[in-house]
Amino acid sequence: MESFFSFILYPVSAILWFWHKVFGTVLGPDNGFAWALAVFFLVFTLRVVLIKPALSQMRAGRKMAKFAPHIQKLREKYKNDRQRMAQEMQKLQSEHGVNPLGGCLPALLQIPVFLSLFHVLRNFHPGAQSNFIFDQAGVDSFIQADIFGAKLSNWITQPATELALFGTDRTSMMIVGIPLMLIASVATYFTMRLSVKKQTDASMANPQSAMMAKFMMYIAPIGAIVSGWFLPIAVLLYWLANNVWTLGQQHFLTKKIDAEQERERQKEIEAKKAAPRPKPGQKPARDAKAETSSEGEAATATATEAKPAKPAPGQRPGGKTGGKKTQPKNRPGKQASKAKKRR
Repeated sequence: MESFFSFILYPVSAILWFWHKVFGTVLGPDNGFAWALAVFFLVFTLRVVLIKPALSQMRAGRKMAKFAPHIQKLREKYKNDRQRMAQEMQKLQSEHGVNPLGGCLPALLQIPVFLSLFHVLRNFHPGAQSNFIFDQAGVDSFIQADIFGAKLSNWITQPATELALFGTDRTSMMIVGIPLMLIASVATYFTMRLSVKKQTDASMANPQSAMMAKFMMYIAPIGAIVSGWFLPIAVLLYWLANNVWTLGQQHFLTKKIDAEQERERQKEIEAKKAAPRPKPGQKPARDAKAETSSEGEAATATATEAKPAKPAPGQRPGGKTGGKKTQPKNRPGKQASKAKKRR
């Protein structure tokens, strides 16, 4: 663990050390609230760095919502050819400038930070000479600090002998730990609820997506309560600060994205208004070449219709056919009279 996350363990411990120096100067280096504020501002520092990826994530989500109907059509069209469907979706995403991994980036970056903070806090134990960026004085300061008798590096389910070694007991840990778990759980619920509420109708139209979103909205707060029994108090503080920040950040960034989309919509409306329109009763302007061509074709057609057609050979001007006379009709009465005259 230490060798694998060494590239981030030292920066995380350095940020925690810096904020402890700031608040420890005001409240005292061994004050538990000074360490709690140091954990809070550790979270805030890291989340400020991740604002830009989070903003890109929300913009990508809005872009994905615009061509969600196209994705649905691709799924219906290539439902029997998954490889072709994946290729067409990648092509569509590249055309719209959307990176599907952009939405996962902020969450993925927080995982190593969370694990690193957990590892740093676990290394604050009696007798330790150092803890990454902290020297022995920093380690002793953290061990002596407490919030209403609960030590920051301990957790509720820890054996009583280890709790006694740090100068605390399970009752003190529960008095502080359980309210932190409940507050973190409520903050997680509202964070997930806001995330589900901001999802588009197109994404929620998929029954599986809708069911998974609602499932996570309730299972994540339960996870905060269950896991809180096995996490150090300082990690619970980290979790609480992270969820409170996420709740405020989502509200702020959502308003920002909505304002950007409203400006784009107003620009489109103004562009349509600025486009030249024909006056009332005036025909729309046409291309000169097309107009000349159409006028020539119309004139040719008119001349062709006005010029009388020449009669065909053997045909009279009125359209009747000349030449041989038509054969008389076969009338039996007249033929009999002619035969009597001849006799």
